[in-house]
Amino acid sequence: MEICAGAGGQALGLEQAGFGHTALIEVDQDACATLRANRPTWNVLQADVRDFKPDSLAVTPGQLSLFAAGVPCPPFSLAGQQLGSADERDLFPAALAFVAALRPQAVLLENVKGLLQTKFAPCREGILRQLGALGYLAEWRLLYACDYGVPQLRPRAILVALEPSAFAAFRWPEKTTDPLAMPGVGETLRDSMASRGWELADGWAQKAGRIAPTLCGGSKKHGGPDLGPSRARKAWAEIGVNGAGVADFPPGPGDPLPVKLTLAQIALLQGFPPDWKFSGRKTAAYRQVGNAFPPPVAAAVGRSIAKALERVDSTCLASPAASAQRNRVGTPM
Repeated sequence: MEICAGAGGQALGLEQAGFGHTALIEVDQDACATLRANRPTWNVLQADVRDFKPDSLAVTPGQLSLFAAGVPCPPFSLAGQQLGSADERDLFPAALAFVAALRPQAVLLENVKGLLQTKFAPCREGILRQLGALGYLAEWRLLYACDYGVPQLRPRAILVALEPSAFAAFRWPEKTTDPLAMPGVGETLRDSMASRGWELADGWAQKAGRIAPTLCGGSKKHGGPDLGPSRARKAWAEIGVNGAGVADFPPGPGDPLPVKLTLAQIALLQGFPPDWKFSGRKTAAYRQVGNAFPPPVAAAVGRSIAKALERVDSTCLASPAASAQRNRVGTPM
C-alpha cells in the first residue's frame, strides 16, 4: 500500500520489484488521473491522508508486506523555508499513523536530501523512535538516482524499516550503474531531439553528455513549469537547455540553442518509461514529473526489501509455528 503516490514513480518501481498494490492514496486530482490512466487495475483513492481512516480499508493488521510513502518534500527542501515538522505539509505523522494501524512487514519512506541536515536530526530520530516503539528496526540512507540507471543526480533520503528478523537480512541495494559510464542527458534524449528534424541534435547530444541536474517540481504554493531555481537553470544552460520553461514539442529545423525540454523528455530523465502519460495542464503535469521518485531507484530498494522478506519466509518453512506466521502476512507477487 502507498500514500502520497503522486504520478506513480515509486509505485511503478515497486511493481517492477514484484509488489502488488492493495491501494494507492493521493490527494491531487490530476495525479490520480495519471495513476488510473496508466494502471487501470490499480485501486486509486483520492483523499487527504490526514483525514483518511486506515480501518476503512479491507486490510487487517499484518496483512501487508510493504507500506510506502513519498511524503511532501517542501518542509525539508533546501529551496524552501525548511520549517520541518512545523510545516503544515509535513505528512510523516500521517504516514506513521498508517504504519501503526496496518502493521506492515516493511516500511519505505522517501524524501529530499535536505531531511538529512543536522537541523532535522530530531525529526529523523523521532521517526526512528516511533517505529521502534511499533517493533521495527529502521535506518536512513542517502541514495543517488544516477547510481541506479537514472541520468540525473537526484539525491534522496530513504528510510527502510522492517521487523527485526527481516531487518537482519536486509541489505541496501548495490549500485547498478557507473555514473561515469552511464548514458547522459544527450544520449537519453538524442532521438527525441531529432524527431522533428532538428539539425543540431547530434551536436547538442554530444555537448549534453553528462548527468542532469536534479529536477525540481516545486509545490502548489510555489513553483511553475521550470526546471528548478537559478542555480539549476545555470547548470542546464551549460548543456544547451533553457530551464526557464517546458516546451510543447521537441525542437524543429532552424530552432536555436538553448532549447526547452518537453514533458516527455523530462519524464525520461526521471526514469519513467516512454509510454507513461501524465494528466492535467502543463504546470500540474510537470509538478507530477518533477516531484516523482524515479522508478529505477524505487525498484532497486523494493527488490532489496523483497529479498529480506523472502529470506525470512524461507526460514519460516523450518517451523510449523513460523509457517503459520508466514501465512498471516502478505508477500510480494
